[in-house]
Amino acid sequence: MTAPQFPAHAPLAVQTRGSMVESVHYGSLAAVRPDGGTLLERGEPAARIYPRSALKPLMAVAMLRAGADLTDGQLALAAASHSGAAVHQDTAAKILADAGLTEDDLGNSTDLPYGTAERRAWLAAGHGPTHLAQNCSGKHAALLSTCVANRWPLDSYLDHDHPLPALIREVVAELTGEELTEISTDGCGTEVFALSLTGMARAFSRLVTAAPATPEHRVAAAMRAHPDLVAGDGRDVTALMRAVPGLLAKDGFEGIQLIALGDGSAVALKISDGGDRARMPAAVPALLALGVEPSLLEPFDNLPVLGGGHPVGTLHGLRHPA
Repeated sequence: MTAPQFPAHAPLAVQTRGSMVESVHYGSLAAVRPDGGTLLERGEPAARIYPRSALKPLMAVAMLRAGADLTDGQLALAAASHSGAAVHQDTAAKILADAGLTEDDLGNSTDLPYGTAERRAWLAAGHGPTHLAQNCSGKHAALLSTCVANRWPLDSYLDHDHPLPALIREVVAELTGEELTEISTDGCGTEVFALSLTGMARAFSRLVTAAPATPEHRVAAAMRAHPDLVAGDGRDVTALMRAVPGLLAKDGFEGIQLIALGDGSAVALKISDGGDRARMPAAVPALLALGVEPSLLEPFDNLPVLGGGHPVGTLHGLRHPA
């Protein structure tokens, strides 16, 4: 039996307690300049990973190219991993209604709201898992709306041979500059592709540097105009887009973070074990290297570690040498 090949991940973040390093978070990271050239690398960013929900903005580009008729708010939700608040579920329902569809047409998995506060409120109201509450419902509603616009079959919109997934594969390959050699299924039911962090960083750079009126520009503009729809209140992705002018951010399950700045520089990273807590602190040193004002990033790094209810350490990203 062939031994598995593990990526050569490197330390990206640490948690301290007192004077000791308590935990080390390994991963890989790529930061690219506006021209696509590499600024810094950690670990093995050329190794293929599944970007998970960080693919959603690229999928939204494909939908617009196919003629999807979405408002900016609806487009932001199509690229979202939303918290399941009323505004998120209502926007997804409106996408469906505008296309003459209902929640029953959705093919995503059912779930409770992703946001902690939203989930508690949902359960307190006596609700259970639904298609609309699941964090990918905006994407799936937009996929169905795209199918209606093109008179494509609805019941098979998740199938590999359907015209829409075929177009999505084509657009993802174009924007990342990489061949899609490994394809699996994401948690919500759509296809997910193995790509490098470098390729994903360059794709996000292309979104923010695209010419006005292009689908790429429109996706980036919609997400930055509606950060509350891309994630939700209390979520770091929403907070980061609100804090740094022109910044585009999208997270993904299994420790994925994609960030592009207004000038086209971009960061892509994966935490090796898929843990979520180190994702944003690990990104901060790369953003500093790209020239983001340090004061804007203070809420996302040096996160307090508590002992007896008092700070006794921090969770912080490891600074990169110049």
